[in-house]
Amino acid sequence: MAKTFMMKLNEIQPSQLYISSEKLREVMKTFDSDKPESMESIPIKRLGNEIVFVDGHTRAFAAFLHSFSEVPVYWEDEELDWDAYEICVGWCKKDGIHTIADLKNRVMSQKDYEILWYRRCEKMQQDLAKRKLEKECVRKEHKDSDRPRGFE
Repeated sequence: MAKTFMMKLNEIQPSQLYISSEKLREVMKTFDSDKPESMESIPIKRLGNEIVFVDGHTRAFAAFLHSFSEVPVYWEDEELDWDAYEICVGWCKKDGIHTIADLKNRVMSQKDYEILWYRRCEKMQQDLAKRKLEKECVRKEHKDSDRPRGFE
């Protein structure tokens, strides 16, 4: 298990544009505002010069609503699609989301959340997969053109 430590909420960059009100309601039911350390720790990752939430935005937002200044976190060591996270962080910055507090006017119904967030992420994943495939094709064509004649 990764080592957990406390980190200030305002020092972690979100990688998500919205919060589902239904998911937030569920998190709030089990939230113990007297014990921040009892929260499930949230995965973070360094991307460039900043530290970003990899997951746990709803828990972090619940902590913000309970006036917590810090949350338990741990360094994510799984190999995730960091290209996708860079894109999501870019979206957040473009929309003025720099801390979890900036999501306060972006809590929406699960239906709207799925339309606005999941669909946007699905399209981004499709675009990334298409780009990756195009790069592989270019690399293969380049590699094939370097092969000596007679080896086709």
